[in-house]
Amino acid sequence: MSYLDDDEDDPTLMRNQASLTTSSGRIWLLLGGLLTLISAVVLAFELPLEPAGVALFGLVAVLVLYAAMMVVRFTTQPGRLRLGVLAALMIAIAVIGLGSVVVVAAAAYS
Repeated sequence: MSYLDDDEDDPTLMRNQASLTTSSGRIWLLLGGLLTLISAVVLAFELPLEPAGVALFGLVAVLVLYAAMMVVRFTTQPGRLRLGVLAALMIAIAVIGLGSVVVVAAAAYS
């Protein structure tokens, strides 16, 4: 018996968390929607700022990624794959939203 065998039943491991193994995906949509709303509001206020188009790209990308989350949630089979894709899309929303805000803020600061 190796130490890896003990890890398979360890509920504290990230790969064994309920949100990535048994969740329906509803919580991912709820939190993804909240993150999308916050990102969209911030980016909407940055639309008139330079560099032109960065805030618009971020806004559109965040909304499209959330729409993709909804499509995945309602069209894929329940399970680990669906939850992994929802998690990846939510991470993408955070990265693109934050990246767009940082680029616009850095340009405004300089």
